[in-house]
Amino acid sequence: MSVKPVIFGCSGKVLTQDERDFFKKSIPWGIILFKRNIENPNQLKDLTASIRDATGSNIPILVDQEGGRVERLTKPNWRSWMSALQQMTILPEEVVDRAMWLRYRLIGEELKEVGISVNCAPVGDLASKFTHRILLNRCYGESLRQVISAARACADGLISAGILPVLKHIPGHGRATVDSHFKLPKVSTTLKELNNSDFKVFEALNDISLGMTAHVLYDNIDREFPATQSKEVIKIVRDKIKFKGLLMTDDISMKALTGSLVDKVQGSLEAGCDLILHCNGIMTEMIEIADCCGILKPERKKYSDMILREKKAAKNTDIRELANEYDTLIQKYGSAVM
Repeated sequence: MSVKPVIFGCSGKVLTQDERDFFKKSIPWGIILFKRNIENPNQLKDLTASIRDATGSNIPILVDQEGGRVERLTKPNWRSWMSALQQMTILPEEVVDRAMWLRYRLIGEELKEVGISVNCAPVGDLASKFTHRILLNRCYGESLRQVISAARACADGLISAGILPVLKHIPGHGRATVDSHFKLPKVSTTLKELNNSDFKVFEALNDISLGMTAHVLYDNIDREFPATQSKEVIKIVRDKIKFKGLLMTDDISMKALTGSLVDKVQGSLEAGCDLILHCNGIMTEMIEIADCCGILKPERKKYSDMILREKKAAKNTDIRELANEYDTLIQKYGSAVM
């Protein structure tokens, strides 16, 4: 079956007939959900089931459920989480990785129960005093060791729940001082320094099977194109960082990218991205993208089939026991600051 190299959104809490017909015809690689699509567990189960019914396959269904500010499944139906950076900050070093694993094991369980199979986490971006506030509290810290270890714990927790993690934002968004939703961030750090800092995080995590690009212009590597559309940067991602997994763009509707939808899609694919992420669910735009993006390359389709086939949850897990362990850690060390 030919699959389009694209992840689309949908407009509301139920699929429209137009969306059903379009997804059946276009066969996107995946569908991503947002708060506009989510009301309660029963509704969400029905939505994910209807998406798979429309596509006639066990299509990957994605969400951004980092916890904290980026939290699509919210109270009162699901757990609410402090920001990742706050959690990293309040806990002593000897328990931070365990707490991160527990956090994402529990998130993974909640996602699995409603039919979501991919979570856009961990965040591998190194924080610094310059990191824009839109990203800062989503980061895991400033040190390589701390971020690598916490990101690995996050990914492992999701995988243990049978959820595929997405490593973001490759090759690093932490030096960006503007919000890429509205403007293109420019980073003038030397390649040597990037290789010894930001890029090292992603190199250490390069076995994660899904990754998301950064809409960031690294002007010492490519003065014209941001990473998502830069052949030079994607070559570093593949050859230096050695990331071999499926590489999706960040949302191409973000204003960091300029040009027409066709320019954005074709530029990203030609640069070496495998999947186009388009989130807003606007039908006219999705049709335009489907018409110009071709199909997922056969070798990438083979890799995709493999990672989806091998995805499975660990057996014999007492979720209540894990939840109690996590809550005990947070209550013990976080009560003074929460």
